[in-house]
This record gives sequence, structure tokens and C-alpha cells, in this order.
Amino acid sequence: MKSDIEIARSIELKKIKQVAESIDIPRDEVENYGRYIAKIPETLIDEERVKRSNLILVTAITATKAGIGKTTVSIGLALGLNKLGKKAIVALREPSLGPCFGMKGGAAGGGYAQVLPMEKINLHFTGDFHAITSAHNMISALLDNYIYQHQADGFALKEIIWKRVLDVNDRSLRSIVTGLGPRTNGVTMESGFDITPASEIMAILCLASDVDDLRRRIENIILGFTYDGRPFTVKELGVAGAITVLLKDAIHPNLVQTTEGTAAFVHGGPFANIAHGCNSILATKLAMTYGDYVVTEAGFGADLGAEKFYNIKCRKSGLQPKLTVIVATAQGLKMHGGVSLDRIKEPNMEGLRQGFGNLDKHVRNLRSFGQTVVVAFNRFATDTDEEVEAIRRHCEERLKVGFAINDAFARGGEGAVDLARLVVDTIAEQPSEPLQFTYAEGDSVQQKIEKVASHLYGASVVTYSSAARKMMKLAEELGITHYPVCIAKTQYSFSADPKIYGAVNNFEFHIKDIVVNNGAEMIVAIAGEILRMPGLPKSPQAERIDIVDGEIEGLS
Repeated sequence: MKSDIEIARSIELKKIKQVAESIDIPRDEVENYGRYIAKIPETLIDEERVKRSNLILVTAITATKAGIGKTTVSIGLALGLNKLGKKAIVALREPSLGPCFGMKGGAAGGGYAQVLPMEKINLHFTGDFHAITSAHNMISALLDNYIYQHQADGFALKEIIWKRVLDVNDRSLRSIVTGLGPRTNGVTMESGFDITPASEIMAILCLASDVDDLRRRIENIILGFTYDGRPFTVKELGVAGAITVLLKDAIHPNLVQTTEGTAAFVHGGPFANIAHGCNSILATKLAMTYGDYVVTEAGFGADLGAEKFYNIKCRKSGLQPKLTVIVATAQGLKMHGGVSLDRIKEPNMEGLRQGFGNLDKHVRNLRSFGQTVVVAFNRFATDTDEEVEAIRRHCEERLKVGFAINDAFARGGEGAVDLARLVVDTIAEQPSEPLQFTYAEGDSVQQKIEKVASHLYGASVVTYSSAARKMMKLAEELGITHYPVCIAKTQYSFSADPKIYGAVNNFEFHIKDIVVNNGAEMIVAIAGEILRMPGLPKSPQAERIDIVDGEIEGLS
């Protein structure tokens, strides 16, 4: 079969204004970024049409290094819905350069279920990530300058919590010292870098309701604390307007197309293991304004992206998904059943059955939110008919959930028609109930963390570092305990240990630190050894990315 990039190049793309017109977006509202990409103003959102649209979340079993294919299924489902004559749009996150040049090589779907132009989407796209990086680091520079310029006035901060960001995996930048050298180089301080998807600015962009809300949230970002314990914010720095200016284009959702010429919104890109893992509220609502069915995805497994989609994104936006699709693979189930990574492509019925526990736990969790669930089985060439039938029987007879095979990777929309039909019928006959959140806004930060950790992850006890307890006390003093919690943890396990697969229960869950995202209005709890700046593998994908005869290679 052709590679993803070869398939992408074989598709004759529609001009982006044609794509916009196909979903009734007026041509004069389209801001072209070349022939095949556009920005669409969020002012076109119609809340009444949003309420009538059918929102579908695509999530997955616990992630494996072999991949699950959630984005491919999301795109494929939208293609399948369109094949059935439905007006369907997909709303996704933007890829980060860090993983593209590190592990993944690309994140725009796969095979005949991609969003296009894939090279541009995977690289600089419309510059949203660069704008967020620049806005974040502009605040860092302005804060350093403020401290430097006001030393003589006696101004100083006891603690600075605002770091820097870069959309590159770079372990060497996790902890740094700035201001070394002569006095004119600034004040010597410890600092560090997170990856851009972990930036609070990224979270703010994805949660803001409009430009005014964007500015309000930027003003509320806490940069550090004075010696008397008072928070120092961007508002006090006096630069919220300038930072908003840097983001004035980035806030508009991006319109692209699928391999079959249908509309796709790709906007925002927080990771789900270190941030909230969902595309922007604005892009989702814009898609729902123009689509009768909207498919969106949340990062990594359902314990991460889906939990945050419901407890953070839906809670704050009022969105109510009609259905959740959970993606499973035979390889992933076998890995969670104890089969070694180098043997998961081999037939192994016992390993497969042992892995059902991971799927079962995710389905139980999703149902606890009031969600109706169906399983999309993402089939690989090495899967046997016996394995597929065993998974089907388990889903339909044991779990009592709908099951469909997704073959969109190889066949595009035609390969997802069965899944699309299952989704349409399930929404018509048994739509999800109103969302039931894991915790109440009035719960303490500790209660919120422990309800997620115990009810969804399976932890028997939650422990906290002294630094984490200090920040929970600070949240109480600031009167912000009503914020939702965003737990940062490994994507490879329900626990905080990436080596414990399956449906682990009765473990200790340790909160190493807590970060207050006052602008994003959420409390980030960092569990275990998760890092907000990833490192590169021994053989990064960058070694295989090149330009050959004027064409980009290695992005997939």
C-alpha cells in the first residue's frame, strides 16, 4: 500500500472556498492561507444551531507505542457519515512539531482517512503554534525586564512560576539558568522550558469563548508570587493587550479538507497527558454550526482525553456529546493482556482476552459520565478473523455495546460506512444522557483529584508532596478551588507508572506538584514522573525527514 504522504499527494484538492461553500460558509468570510487552508471567524458561531447538532467524541483504550489510530478513525467516521448522505464535519487538534520530528512523524490521520494538505498541517500550518510560543515567551521576556527595571524600586518576586515554551522535544531545556554574565544581561534566575502544547496560553486559546474572553484570561495568568505571598499577574505587568494582539489571528479556527474533499476544522493542540487534550471550543462550535454531525477526538486514552473533554471542556462550554466512540485494536488489547510489544502482531487469543479488562474499564468509566458507547475496531492486516470475532462477541454479549470494524485507513469513507451507520442508529435510538461529571465544582481540589484517581483510574490511595499540598492551600486562599482539575500523568497506564499495563487497580497515586493555571481556569496536578517537556528518542523521526527531488519525505 502507498505511504500516507504518497496517498496525500495523489488527492486532487478542492480550493478551500469550495470546501467552505459545501458546508454553507459564505465565501467572503473565508480568509485564505494559500489555496487549500483558511481561517474562519469564530463570530459565525450560532449557538442555536450548535444545540441541534450531533456531537460525537472519539476516544480510545489506553495508548500503546504501537498506536491505536484514533485520529484516523475520527476522520474515517466523518467520511463514512458523509457517504450516508449526512452533513458531517470533523474537528481535530493541530499536530505539534515535537512529536512529528521525534516519535510520530505526522499526526493528520493515515491512509485514505487524512486531513489535507498533510505536509502543511504537520509543519507550520497557519502559524498558530508559533503565535502561542511567541505570546508565551513574550510574557517571559517582559516579566524578566520588569524585574530588572524595577530592582531599584525594591520590587522582587519570591517565586516565579512562569517558564518558557518551545515546540521542540528538548530535554536539555527542562531546567536552565538565565541572566548569566554582566549585570546588563538581567537578573540571574532559574527557569526552564515546557513544550508549547503544555503552555497555559495554549489552554487559554482552546477554552476561550471569544477575543474578549481571551484577553480576560491572559490578564489573570499568575506569573509568580511576591514576598508577602501575593500573586503577580499579567494584568499587573500591563501587557495583556500586546499578548492578545499576538494571538488575534491564532484564535480563528482553521478550515482544511479530508482525503474525500469534506470539511475539517483543525485548531489548537494541547497534549492530553500534560494538558487538557482537546481542540478549541471555538472550532468545535463552528463545526457544529455548519454540520449536522460533528466528530471530534480527545488525546490518548479515555482516562486522559475523554475525562478532560467531559470534566473541563464540556463543563465550561455547555457541550453535550450524543455518543462516545472508543477505538480498540487487537494489538493494543494483546499488549494490555501481557503480550510483549515485539509479539503483539502474532495471533494470541489468550493475550487478547486478558487485554479485554482495559477496554472494559474504559467503557465503565465512559458510562459513568452518562455516555452511550460504541466500539470502533481499528483493523490491521495482521489481525485474524478469529481475533476480530472474539472482540465482537465480547463487546456485543458481555459489554452490551455496539461494535463495528473501521477500515477507513485502506478504503476511506467506504471502509467506515458500517461504523457510521451504527453511530447514526445509536444516536437515534439511544443517545447519551446529560453529562454526569466526576466531581462537583464545590469540591475541594483534593476531593476532585481523588475522585478522578479512585473512580476512574482505580487508585486506592492518593499521596501528595509538600509542594503539592502547599499549592492546594494556595488555591483555597485565592478562592479558586471551583476550577476543574487537569491531571498530568503517563498515557501508557491508568496509574502513574508507564510500565503497568492492563486494568490496574489498588495502587498508590502520587501527586508530585500542582500548577495553578489561573488564566485557563484549571488546576494542573502533576502525577508521578510525567514531564511537560518531552525528550527525543535514540533514533528520532527527524533522521528520516528530508526533501527528495523537491518533495518532503518521512512525515509518516
